[in-house]
Amino acid sequence: MKHLLSTENLSIQDAIGILDTAEEMATVGDREVKKLPALRGRTVVNLFFEDSTRTRISFEAAAKRLSADVINFAAKGSSVSKGESLKDTAQTLAAMGADAVVIRHWASGAPHRLAATDWIDAAIINAGDGTHEHPTQALLDAFTMRRHWSKLNGTASTGSALKGMRVAIAGDVLHSRVARSNVWLLRTLGADVTLVAPPTLLPIGVESWPCKVSYDLDSTLEAGVDAMMMLRVQGERMNASFFPSTREYSRRWGFDDTRLKALDELGLKDTIIMHPGPMNRGLEISSSAADSPRSTVLDQVRNGVSVRMAALYLLLSGDSREAAPSLSSAPSSSKENN
Repeated sequence: MKHLLSTENLSIQDAIGILDTAEEMATVGDREVKKLPALRGRTVVNLFFEDSTRTRISFEAAAKRLSADVINFAAKGSSVSKGESLKDTAQTLAAMGADAVVIRHWASGAPHRLAATDWIDAAIINAGDGTHEHPTQALLDAFTMRRHWSKLNGTASTGSALKGMRVAIAGDVLHSRVARSNVWLLRTLGADVTLVAPPTLLPIGVESWPCKVSYDLDSTLEAGVDAMMMLRVQGERMNASFFPSTREYSRRWGFDDTRLKALDELGLKDTIIMHPGPMNRGLEISSSAADSPRSTVLDQVRNGVSVRMAALYLLLSGDSREAAPSLSSAPSSSKENN
């Protein structure tokens, strides 16, 4: 593969290939020396136009474990804050010899734009673009689910998909790039996906997505779920009132202590609770749920390093990138605006 921009056009073979490679990379974390020489001499640039903690540190850890040189570039305090364009920034990185650029940008489609031009000859990884996609987050979520699903079914993780797994994704779908990437990827892997949110927090055209839509979290739980993913309420992206109050939102669409207890009452003893982070405790998820044995929040963070190691390894090692097929194409204009 040449770039990792989206999960929408990711084939099941490519998706499983990344997840299987991540399983191999996960063993590196158990070693005394947590390093592989696979990308020695390569340069990875973390180009972040938005604030980030988990994603940036995860990519940095992944690159360093593969022995790559890492350059962290934040828009704040750089020439970007003085008006430098994406093109000029990309050409500067090209002159520095960047082999891969991990980009997070506030504008939907920015990573695709970077990959489609001749500004820089480097592998591009989308680390989140506007409200469009976040492919490596979806991959680490799928990795976490696959380990759980394989354990329940008594099968090996490698080579397997998520056929038959019931996944509910609840919360601020409208502003969530995580939800978009997860819907495409999880359906490709065979999972049954349901989005749960108030109508005001669902994007226009969601009925065409490959998933079910519900407005009632309790009825969704009663129907049965194997993985319950809560999304962060992204107040920083809201310029209007999308729900009456935080108390009302938490009561109707938050995963609180009552719903945590209901899982046992419904016989859902193996259901896991997920969250991409950072969490608004007490709003979309209670502390009891976030810290319960069902929670995979810390597993997701840990698995993120393995998945990003796999992505960087597959992009930068082996055959030349020019001869390799791209895993994904640019989004259609209609989806960019969602």
